[in-house]
Amino acid sequence: MSDTDNHSITTWQEPEPGRCFVRFRGDTFSFTLKLSRKEKGRAWVRTNIGHVRVTRKEIIQEVDSETPRLGRDWFDIPMIQVDDCQFKITLPVCQVGHFEGKCFFLRDGSDTPIWPQGDNTSIHVSPAHSCCSNIIYNTFVRQFGRNKEKVQTIPEEVKNSIHFLDQAGWSVIPPSGRFRDLVPDLDFIIGKLGCRFLQLLPIHPTPTTFARMGRFGSPYAAQSFVDVDPALAAFDPKETPVEQFIALIDAVHARNAELILDIAINHTGWAASLHNAHPEWLVRDHDGRIEVPGAWGVTWADLTRLDYSKKGLWKYMADIFLIWCERGVDGFRCDAGYMVPVAAWKYIIAIVRGQFPDTIFLLEGLGGKISVTQELLNDAGFDWAYSELFQNYDRYQIESYLPGAFQISKENGITVHFSETHDNDRLAKRSKKYSRMRNALCALFSVNGGFGFTGGVEWCATEKIIVHDATSLNWGA
Repeated sequence: MSDTDNHSITTWQEPEPGRCFVRFRGDTFSFTLKLSRKEKGRAWVRTNIGHVRVTRKEIIQEVDSETPRLGRDWFDIPMIQVDDCQFKITLPVCQVGHFEGKCFFLRDGSDTPIWPQGDNTSIHVSPAHSCCSNIIYNTFVRQFGRNKEKVQTIPEEVKNSIHFLDQAGWSVIPPSGRFRDLVPDLDFIIGKLGCRFLQLLPIHPTPTTFARMGRFGSPYAAQSFVDVDPALAAFDPKETPVEQFIALIDAVHARNAELILDIAINHTGWAASLHNAHPEWLVRDHDGRIEVPGAWGVTWADLTRLDYSKKGLWKYMADIFLIWCERGVDGFRCDAGYMVPVAAWKYIIAIVRGQFPDTIFLLEGLGGKISVTQELLNDAGFDWAYSELFQNYDRYQIESYLPGAFQISKENGITVHFSETHDNDRLAKRSKKYSRMRNALCALFSVNGGFGFTGGVEWCATEKIIVHDATSLNWGA
């Protein structure tokens, strides 16, 4: 706030107070403070840049021990005077996290700071390696089985037998792709296509009896957040399913790429292990019925909503993320992340980044408010968010959408342009030319190389991905 008496001076800050910026670990950030007239005194910038460990500690203690945050991460740094009315400073940003800062002037002999008008400047710092070439290959392990090249023809007598068993209430689950099936294709995905991130749909155990969706069960209906679906692993007395998943991670890392795991912590599958361990974490209506989540007017009957008013759940989920990081996972796609409170994400990410500071957090916020996406990126600690360019089709829609996406990428966090997702029809279903055009559009308008596509795009696959089935990738076509 500026002084208002007859002898007051006015201060201006560059960048303008209240603005937000995206930077990457290893960058620098500069502040300039200007005075309206010559005045003896000193200028400072008050900030928490460089004190992320203290910031995280206060965030965690506020939840764990209900200790109010006291702002111990804030401190004052003297600025350098460059002329009678101007001060500057350039600070290194060497830590990943959310930081703020604002300049002020102190007259000689006064202890009353003179602030420029406006809120703090916000700086969101992401891992250094995410500054460019962020090409994501989104795939489903299950698709790397017998249907990888084309859907296998099932003899009529087998179809009839399956139908009979289905009608009788039996569970018939055919074999599908496994972690080991994906490894031989990594050289193509990473080396030939140039993808730097392999993003897997959820790999958790799914309901295979009651509340099973489709033939295999939905991967988003997790029975356990720490286990691997054994159907995605080969039976091998020498290597457990988790160890086979870790072997896939090692194969990705050996090719200088990273693995992002899709995880949906807003809900569980029906009869998940968490129901027995913590039934109090389920959201129920006044009749005791477990709430079923949904979006876009659709409810998912195989899912059960978790209650994030219970802070014990926050701690549990933070440990889940740490387990996967310890196994080698480099980042997380957080499905329906906007349905989990910002404060919960802030706590979870603070804990994870305390041990694994370069972990990438990708927000799937489709269907949520833009303001919530911005808050999760800038304040909670997410690095990337799904762009909705793939849901804008004609020239008018694209021209209207892109400026806002560019602004978010510049101020809050990178919006990644996926050309298509597992929730949408394949682009090549319309035509190969259309698919190539849309992929080029998303790639060319990407910010910091934030471009993603679903496995099969490169082969002009036309069959829509069904998450509770094993559709074809049209591989090699």
